[in-house]
Amino acid sequence: MTPILIRMGCVAGLALLSACGNRGPLEPPQGQSLPPATYGEAQPDTAEQLLEPATQARPERSDELLRRSEKRQDDKFDLPPPG
Repeated sequence: MTPILIRMGCVAGLALLSACGNRGPLEPPQGQSLPPATYGEAQPDTAEQLLEPATQARPERSDELLRRSEKRQDDKFDLPPPG
């Protein structure tokens, strides 16, 4: 075999290998279970729910632009430092 055919075979094999993957639902490994339900929850979260990031991990972005300047309201707790 020529080196070109060997390389083409390796590339084709790697392409086929990279295309295979688990398309089914996620399940814990054999002999293990999902984490217990959080305090106050009736049942534990599913694998898909555990993979979803929390709101605190990915906060929403606020794109509200300041269209005009506004005077600040007086804050009765904004006191100068003591001393």
